[in-house]
Amino acid sequence: MRSTTLLALLALVLLYLVSGALVFRALEQPHEQQAQRELGEVREKFLRAHPCVSDQELGLLIKEVADALGGGADPETNSTSNSSHSAWDLGSAFFFSGTIITTIGYGNVALRTDAGRLFCIFYALVGIPLFGILLAGVGDRLGSSLRRGIGHIEAIFLKWHVPPELVRVLSAMLFLLIGCLLFVLTPTFVFCYMEDWSKLEAIYFVIVTLTTVGFGDYVAGADPRQDSPAYQPLVWFWILLGLAYFASVLTTIGNWLRVVSRRTRAEMGGLTAQAASWTGTVTARVTQRAGPAAPPPEKERPLLPPPPCPAQPLGRPRSPSPPKKAQPPSPPTASALDYPSENLAFIDESSDTQSERGCPLPRAPRGRRRPNPPRKPVRPRGPGRPRDKDVPV
Repeated sequence: MRSTTLLALLALVLLYLVSGALVFRALEQPHEQQAQRELGEVREKFLRAHPCVSDQELGLLIKEVADALGGGADPETNSTSNSSHSAWDLGSAFFFSGTIITTIGYGNVALRTDAGRLFCIFYALVGIPLFGILLAGVGDRLGSSLRRGIGHIEAIFLKWHVPPELVRVLSAMLFLLIGCLLFVLTPTFVFCYMEDWSKLEAIYFVIVTLTTVGFGDYVAGADPRQDSPAYQPLVWFWILLGLAYFASVLTTIGNWLRVVSRRTRAEMGGLTAQAASWTGTVTARVTQRAGPAAPPPEKERPLLPPPPCPAQPLGRPRSPSPPKKAQPPSPPTASALDYPSENLAFIDESSDTQSERGCPLPRAPRGRRRPNPPRKPVRPRGPGRPRDKDVPV
């Protein structure tokens, strides 16, 4: 992640925290002040009703009661009652151990002994990674099962000729709806019935638990009236499945964002390349229009094979060749070049080869060279033979 992106994300999180702090302060601070005023009124009323109790003694009593409640004591239970409720029975201890490894930590029950705190340190260090591995496996299986079931529904939609893009959207919505129905709405109604909570309180507990926030103001099974030893262990298994579902949802969202990011980068790369190509084309056209007009290209002329270099040196006269018989002209396409010291074959050499051999490059004629017509041998005139006037020479 780039530094600028990291700083922007940090600024966004800080802004989100500040906005949340302002909202919670505006909503909760008046209620806190009202509760503090009511506590002061009750305290003064108690002191007026019991003048033998001093203010300091009452303060110490309130502090001890608060500590006892934090340790799991029940204020409705006294020494004369025969209540068997304990915050550390097997079911409650199992639930407390589950809140440690799930990192929920409600806080309604806390450890009070040094030995218990020391054991909790090592227990959490081993249990949290172990639970993470279990959560990943359960989330994979749960997500696969839900996607397999949704796949059958997608096949039905495709048989009805529904567009694939719409099918993907519907499948994602079904995945969310089924998970919310199984792990959010159904437990909400169960807790409303078992804990005698309102619907808002029940769904508040469900969301706070499955997001591992765990404030501890509402805890399933903390009521002493819940005397079933299997109630809180069942609640923990619900927490396991709910966390696995939420982990699967978060993984799906992360994969989707990763795919969208890759596609966006690929599209931006393609647009950048197209923009660069378009800019280069426009620049080249503007440069051609602004510069001098280029001369039109000359028409290519067919190049004939150049004549070979003469075998004799340049200062020496060429010996006369003996007369040859007249031959009929050959067709232009198969004309041989009749040069001295050659064997009447086509010369297929380039001008570069002739230059390397030190020969002057001949100028290419406009048309195809035709063979020279044969010359008639000149008959010598004798002194006694007159020339006829009608016969051409």
